Amino acid sequence: MVALLCGVGLGAMACEAEAERSDAATAAAGDPCIAPGSAGATATCAKPTREPAYYIAQAEAYFDTLDVDADPSGAPAYSERSARWEWPPWLLLTGYGRDNLLASGKLLKKGDPSTVPSRDCRFFAVQPFARCRVRFEYKGGPCPIYEEFVFNDAGEMTFIEAWSDLPGLVPTKDPADPWGERSDIGRLSTRVPGLGKPDGLIELDDPAMAAAAEKDQDVATFVAAARDMWKAFGRTLAKRPQDFFAKGCGWGSPHPAP
Repeated sequence: MVALLCGVGLGAMACEAEAERSDAATAAAGDPCIAPGSAGATATCAKPTREPAYYIAQAEAYFDTLDVDADPSGAPAYSERSARWEWPPWLLLTGYGRDNLLASGKLLKKGDPSTVPSRDCRFFAVQPFARCRVRFEYKGGPCPIYEEFVFNDAGEMTFIEAWSDLPGLVPTKDPADPWGERSDIGRLSTRVPGLGKPDGLIELDDPAMAAAAEKDQDVATFVAAARDMWKAFGRTLAKRPQDFFAKGCGWGSPHPAP
């Protein structure tokens, strides 16, 4: 349409502006939807089924599970096979399955207590439907985190993905695109097959997962870790730098691992 209008005399500046709007709209569609309508559909294939406020409230409920000042009975609606993936310097797969995520939240409140007083959670019409910039407060100091949440059609949280919100670690490197709406930030959540089907259940043995893992090393690492989460977590923990927590939070001195 832009080319046609330009061809019949639309001004050059108007053409340029219209092209930019068109490019932005296309890019804002999000990461590619792969295998729509199949068991291997990726997260971006899904559409919101709830009001924006619902997804924001679910993200807030997630941070309540990590905030010692929050209502201890609060928790998001986790999917049966919900996963949490935290990019380095954090420890990759740190939760897999509803029960594991609920238990780990309670353990972290006791072993490495924090509050989450600063939260900016927003709804987006493409997956991940909820994206947040938050600040944890630990005994050692503040810890800025960028986190995203994927949901299934039932409104259950299926995938949680986190990065340090620090220069060199946050994935959203374009100042004009702070929420990763128009640029590829390397999300794992939009590459894992199955998160875009109605139930959003992760199927580790599905052929689509095997095919994705063969082409994508991050997906392969996720699958291997999810098969035995605690064993994989132990290996990652053993190899971590001593000051990984300090690096992840932007502190100048080591923080003991929880």
